[in-house]
Formats: sequence, structure tokens, C-alpha cells
Amino acid sequence: MKIINLFEKQKRIFSFEFFPPKDYLTAVKFGINAGQLMNLNPSFVSVTYGAGGSSHNHTFDLVNFFQNELDFTCMAHYTVIGATKEKIKADMQALQDMGVKNVMLLRGDPPKGSKTFPENPDGFNNASDLISFVKQNFDFCIGAAAYPEKHIEAASMDEDLDNLQKKVDAGADFLITQMFFDNLYYWEFMDKVLKRGLKTHVIPGIIPITSFTQIKRFAEISGAKIPDRIANVMEEIKIHPEKVYKEGLNIAKQQSVLLLEKGAPGIHVFTLNKSRAAIDLYNHIPKVYK
Repeated sequence: MKIINLFEKQKRIFSFEFFPPKDYLTAVKFGINAGQLMNLNPSFVSVTYGAGGSSHNHTFDLVNFFQNELDFTCMAHYTVIGATKEKIKADMQALQDMGVKNVMLLRGDPPKGSKTFPENPDGFNNASDLISFVKQNFDFCIGAAAYPEKHIEAASMDEDLDNLQKKVDAGADFLITQMFFDNLYYWEFMDKVLKRGLKTHVIPGIIPITSFTQIKRFAEISGAKIPDRIANVMEEIKIHPEKVYKEGLNIAKQQSVLLLEKGAPGIHVFTLNKSRAAIDLYNHIPKVYK
């Protein structure tokens, strides 16, 4: 099923994001974690795409497994980095042949070991051009990324919203946000989106903090701010994993419930392939929103 149609059928959308395991041991752990999460019957699952397309084959294999072996609505991430138009066509055709109906189209991160984005004369250099190309040539439901605190490379929020407008105009059917830790960022962002006349579903992306060191690194890379009220508490307990887990989960629970109470269309959980926090978070959400 196309994700855009789920908004018409379900009270709220609840989805989980996975990344492909890189070796046998992580594959075993992933199988255990994914199996636990699948019992929650999410609206859809998404599978990430490595920097520079480094996990291309693993991504497609995992998407195929979720879609055709487990019978879940699945969304495949796809990035422009290093992809020619011919490769994009071939990859989209492969996904279509698998029966996949949903793709998350992104510019992506630089190739591993590089801090810059190489020009791609035979492909595209941004997400909006990729979205337009796929929309014109295939019949996918297309997701795109949104940044409540603006993209780290954007000079201003207005510039970032201009880029978002291009993605929606190009054919993005819905949006998923980057992680954030203060709901005010989401609602202020939604006010700006509505003032622009962008009538699209924007699913907030939530990440339970299970390792503060890891989340700080992610935040630095993405430009997401960790409020002092959270950072101060986490710094005090960061050497105590269970305390970090409990506090991080409580933060995610509070965030999620308040977002849903105010009318957010759902929650997208960045699982980091860890089931415990995602399950505990989902089970805390009142049934009225499920």
C-alpha cells in the first residue's frame, strides 16, 4: 500500500526506521530486534541507504525481505550521491519489480571519508531533482526529509523552506522530520510550512536516547540542538547505561504523547536497530491514538 493512503485509513501513522546490518553478528542481532518490533504491526517500516550508496545491495535485500517475506508496507531510502540517471532508472525499476510502492528520496551524505559532495553531471545534485525525475518516470509514493531546526547547510530557515517547497512541488507526497528534542521546534516549523501553503503530512521523527555520547555525535552532524535541560541531566548520568535509558525513554515518551495530543499525524521512530526502546515507547502511547 502507498503510505499516502495510510493517512486516510489510520488515526495516526506509527513507523520504524532500520539500517541494513553489515555483518553476520549484527544480522543476527537485527533479526531478533526486528522480529520484536514487527509484533507491534507498524504502519510501515523504512530502510536507510548508506553514505554514497554504500549499503545499496543490503538496503534492497532488506526492503525485499520486509515487503515480500514479512508482508509489511515498506519504504526504501534512496540518495542521489554517485547515481547516474541510468542507475536511478534501473534501481527504481528493481524496487518496482519487488512490489515496493514507497521511496524516501534524499540527497544523502557524502561518500565515506569525504566531507564534500562531488558534482554529478550524469545524475542529480539535490533531492528535489531526484524527486522530480522519479515522479515523472515511476508510480511511487514519495517521502522527503524536513528539518524543524533547518538543514545544517542552509544559510537561513527561509532558504531551507525554499528547498522544502521545491521538494513538495517536485512531487513529494509526505515528509518525515530530522530528529529534534524540543517540540516547540516542530510546531514553529509547522506554522512556517502552513504559511507557505504547503499542505502536506509532516511526520515528526523521534529518537529515544539510549547512548548520550552517540546522540551528541548525531546532533553535531545534523545540527539538531539538545536543550540544556536534557544535556545537563544526561551529562550527570552518562556513565550509567540504565539511567540514560530510563531518562532518554521518558523524554521520548513525553515528546511523542504531547505531539499526538496537539495533532501530529504520527510518529516515526529512528530505532538504530534497537527494539527495547522503540517497543517501550510505542507501548506508552495511549490507545486512543493508535
